Amino acid sequence: MGNFFKSLFSSPKVEEASDTISRNDKKNFDIFKYDGIRAQQMGRLSYAIKCFTEALNIQDDFETMNYLVVAYTNSHELEDALDVANHMVNLEPGNITPYLTRTNILLLMKKGEEAIADCLKVIELEENNPLAWFLLGKAKMITNDLTEAIEDLTKAMTIKNDFTDAYLLRSEILLEINQPEKALSDIEKALELVPDEESAYLLRGQIHEKLGNFSASADDYNQALELNPFNTDAFMFLGALLINTGKPDDAIQCFNEVIELKPDFAKAYSERAKAKELKGDKEGAIADIKTANELHPEGEQPVTQSNFEDMYKGGIY
Repeated sequence: MGNFFKSLFSSPKVEEASDTISRNDKKNFDIFKYDGIRAQQMGRLSYAIKCFTEALNIQDDFETMNYLVVAYTNSHELEDALDVANHMVNLEPGNITPYLTRTNILLLMKKGEEAIADCLKVIELEENNPLAWFLLGKAKMITNDLTEAIEDLTKAMTIKNDFTDAYLLRSEILLEINQPEKALSDIEKALELVPDEESAYLLRGQIHEKLGNFSASADDYNQALELNPFNTDAFMFLGALLINTGKPDDAIQCFNEVIELKPDFAKAYSERAKAKELKGDKEGAIADIKTANELHPEGEQPVTQSNFEDMYKGGIY
């Protein structure tokens, strides 16, 4: 979703060095911090984490903590990222930035209730903060309070009427609760604000599909592919639509593209099996089912002949 959060982890606030820190310590702090920044920019996350940690052992510094949170998050070390965010909150409980930082981590960890508490704290400190209302809506999606989530997103858009991510998310929820007409209105507004947003075309395609506008749906999926020819979600959605509209050969081509881009993607094989079955190629379908079962992630329901017809029911897969 857009670039709205880039500023969240790059707060300009920097903790002032204390008068007692030695000149040598300050020099070492700067070396570790800026080596970490360079390493992070090069994708060397493990080394960046070590550098930021060493810098913070010398002095607390909010900017460095933000860099460390990003490095831990990008390394999928969310518990460590949360520990740093907790420290930031404890250092400055009246500063909204660490609460927002921690909220994003909690959302990634699917800890909705805790994320809600942080959002409410931000709103207590700054009632008209649109990001806090937006994140509150995301948190309530996790707790399945969808009506309240819509209300929170509406509040965010009232404060910031060009909040593209809020329109996208509210549209997604409206589609989920079977209100596609309202969802379409929101997604149209999002595309008015950001005409080249791939995810918006994917979502509008799903909405059109729900409304039975299959030609418009296909156009949206193809538009997403024009913006990004490597968008496997667009190929998957388009392939599923082509199955539903009785075009198995075209659907197979879509899934072939996905398999070329992601050879280990079990879902692409199972969907291609559906298309081959529709075409009458039972042998090819069985071969794809076998491959899908070999590749399916641990804990995922394998595809079998008995549940073959239930693999795709339309809409969001």
